[in-house]
Parts: sequence; C-alpha cells; structure tokens
Amino acid sequence: MAWIKTIPYKDATGKLKKLYDRIKGPDNNIDNVMMAHSLRPHTMEGHMSLYKYVLHHPGNSLAKEFLEAIGVYVSILNRCSYCVEHHYAGMARLIGDEESALNIRAALEISEPKKAFDKKHAALLQYAKWLTISPSEVSERAIEKLRDLGITDGEILEVNQVAAYFNYANRTVLGLGINTEGDIIGLSPNNNDDPDDWGHK
Repeated sequence: MAWIKTIPYKDATGKLKKLYDRIKGPDNNIDNVMMAHSLRPHTMEGHMSLYKYVLHHPGNSLAKEFLEAIGVYVSILNRCSYCVEHHYAGMARLIGDEESALNIRAALEISEPKKAFDKKHAALLQYAKWLTISPSEVSERAIEKLRDLGITDGEILEVNQVAAYFNYANRTVLGLGINTEGDIIGLSPNNNDDPDDWGHK
C-alpha cells in the first residue's frame, strides 16, 4: 500500500469519508495513491481537483487518450511503475485497440515517440520529456518550434499541465512507496462533462 499509515474506507469518518465517497470505485475501492493522502484529506482534495481539471475536463482540446499517453511517458521517464500501469490501462481502454496501445507503450519505453505518433504529437511528447528531465533547459524557441508545427498555445498549455501533474503524482507515489496492491488497475473519473464528478469507473 504505502510506507506511511493510511486509513481504509471502512475506518474513514468526517471529511475523509465524504472525499472517499466522491472518489470510490466498485466495492468502495479507493486507489492507493488517494488513500496515501488519508492523514491529510485536504491534500487529497487538492490532488483530485488538479487531476480531474488537468486530465479529465471538457475544456481540453487534445484527445483524452493522448493526454493519458503523456502520463504514461512521464511516468516511464520517472520510473514510476504505479502510474505507468494505471494510465497505460486507461489509455489502452480509450484507444480500444490492444495492438495499437502496445505499440505506443513500446515506443515510449524506448523514448522514440515518432515510432507511434505523427510529427505534431511526437513533438508534444518531446516537450513533456524536456519538462520532466530538464525543465530549466526549455526555451522560448522550443515553444516557437511547436507553433511552427501548427500546435496552438492552448494545446501547449494542456501538455504542460498534464506533464507537470504527472511529475507531481510520480513523486507522491515514489516518495511514499505506494504500490498497486488492492487497486483496480485503470479506473479513472471518466465523466468528462462534469469536472466535479470524481467517481472512479
């Protein structure tokens, strides 16, 4: 589960119980990454708000499966197997083609997104890589090159925020020893039409 104490659903009370009820999956399952916040429910609330608004919001223009691919790539770069497995499962479900999903994962694992994505999306994945491994080296010229490919500033912002979120999530997971024991892999708050619906399905 995690290296720190966590409070399971059956023992939750007050604000924690209310938050668990918002995010729970089948059979009152709570993802371990959320349960890791249980001693400080306000940080769980912040985490879920950021996650839902960055990755699962109707205001996004990039395809949800591509945003999940960014999460998989950032998590591979950070060696966060917990997030890789959860978000690969979500990405694969959205793509609906196992072979295509496996090809994408293989390309990301060798850091060659061009093998699975067109020029635009490969460039956005490269930007996510820079943000993950050398953010101080990202320059204005790098942004201009993305624009030269027809990528809008809004799309750049979406990728920036998804990459930043996964770097946060990866460090939460890796720094607290969170594992997938007891998790249902690939659940996510899929109701994109309602940013306040945090239920995991």
